[in-house]
Formats: sequence, C-alpha cells, structure tokens
Amino acid sequence: MLKLYQAIWRASAGRQIILIVLSIAIAGLAAVPLEFQRDIINHLTSDSIETERLTYLAAGMMSVILLSLALKWLLGFRAGTLGEDMIRLIRQRLLARASDVEDTEGSVKKGTMTTAISAEAEELGKFAGGAFSDPVVQIGTLISVIGYISSTQPWLGLIALSMIIPQIVIVLISQRKVNVFVADRVRILRSATDKLTVEDIDTVARDIDARFDEIYETRRRMFLWKLSAKFLLSVINGAATVGVLMLGGYLVLQAKTDVGTVVAATSGLSRIQGPTGFLIAFYRQVSANRIKYELMLELFGPNPERYRLPKQAK
Repeated sequence: MLKLYQAIWRASAGRQIILIVLSIAIAGLAAVPLEFQRDIINHLTSDSIETERLTYLAAGMMSVILLSLALKWLLGFRAGTLGEDMIRLIRQRLLARASDVEDTEGSVKKGTMTTAISAEAEELGKFAGGAFSDPVVQIGTLISVIGYISSTQPWLGLIALSMIIPQIVIVLISQRKVNVFVADRVRILRSATDKLTVEDIDTVARDIDARFDEIYETRRRMFLWKLSAKFLLSVINGAATVGVLMLGGYLVLQAKTDVGTVVAATSGLSRIQGPTGFLIAFYRQVSANRIKYELMLELFGPNPERYRLPKQAK
C-alpha cells in the first residue's frame, strides 16, 4: 500500500495538497449544521418563539450548507480531472512498455497489455484522484460530528463511537479474503485475453469459456463475503440508532438533556453512517488497487523505474 501511495504522491503532490486543504475545510463544516438544527429545535420547543431568531438560524444553517456544497463541488471537479490525468499517464507508460518489448516467449503478452491499458489503468487512475482527499474528508467528518455529539452529550457520543469499532474489525477480516479473489480474477482475465490475441479462437474457445466460469465463481464467492459483511454493518448501524433514541429519550425524561440535542445526535448518527460506509468502501478499494498496482508492476519487467510516472502530473 505504501508503494502505491508513494507513486501517487510523486506524480501529483502539489495538486493533492490543494485537495487535502479543501477536504479539511469540508470536514470542519460538517458539524456546524447540527448546531443550527439543535438551536432551531430548542427554540421551537421553548416558551417564547421569536420569528426573527428563527429566520436568523435558518439562514445561517442554509449558508453553511451552500458553502459546504460549493467546496464539495470544487473538490469533486479537481479530484476527477486529476484522476483522468493519472489514467492518461498510466496508459502512456504502459504503451511505452508495450513498444519496447517484442511479443516473444517470456515477454509481455498482447492480451495482458490490452487488459491493463483499457481497464486496469482506468481503475488505478480514478483511485489516484481521491487517494488522499477522500479519506481526509470522511475521517475529518467523523471526528467533527462525533466530537460535536460528545460535547453536547457524552453518553450519546459514546454510542456513536462504539458503532465504528466493530465495523472496522468486520471489514478487516472480510477484506483480507476479498483481496485474494480480486487478484485471482485479474490473473484469470489476463490469461483469457492472452489466448484470444495469440491463438486461433476456434482452438481455444472451450478453454476460454472455462476461464469465464472461473471468473464467475470467483466473483460469486466475493459477493458472498462482501454482502455478508454489509449485512452485519447495517445491523450495527440500526442498533446504534435505536440506542441513541432510547438513551436520549431516557435522558430527556430525566431532564438531563434537551430534545434538540437528541434530534441533533440522531441526525449526526446518520451523517456518521455515510462517512463510515464510505471509508469501509474506500479501504476495500485501496486493498483491491494495491493488488492491481502490484500486478501492473509485473508488466514493466525487471526495470519498472524506467516507466515510473513523472513528477507533478499537470
């Protein structure tokens, strides 16, 4: 994983720093709408309701939401264009490698190189665009929201934090198995395309069809692991929501907190579920792309440094 991130940083450090700064700004704003929401609910349940203050709070909340959305738009655009630039650079390096070798015994096969240029470069390049900014946004959002909930009501913050830890354990266990399936699928697909490009289709059709069956079985087993893990994660999210409502309701009845805090905590919990789910998917993506990056390095032969990405992709 470290080698993959080193390659991405070497090729796009300056642009990644800009994306990281935008990500921190977005994460910093994540909990602000919750405070406005809390104040609005408490104001509506108070004895004296002032229309002017309600308007002020609503305008403030909407302003923060618009600013956050504008920053997300800018982040998405810059990350997307960087990803496309990285795709182009990877394909250029693969093309240079293909031009340098002859298709002889022991060299890179045309089918393998075709698969790498068309599909594998696309996946790695897109990942590079958000390799740093995506986790910064989501981790920052988790810290911001959980910190806010904990500051208003520590017990509710504890429930929000406790839902994350078991999810991490489940993902670490399941993803280790999924990574094996990812590597197997890439190798099988490369082997099938090699046969298509170097042999007569009629003579290898049955063998290639068998490879397709292998790919299907590999993906089927991958789905079993991923969907089972997703089911367990959803159970944890549901239990956390029920826990916050029950504990929050009890604290309100005991006059130890207010309705606005419980509503904000519930909303915050839903905002935590998004980043948590994204980080889980991102970890899976990192793991899969690490395998693909290592497999791609094999295509560059004994001297991969010759085809390394240039510093600072434009």
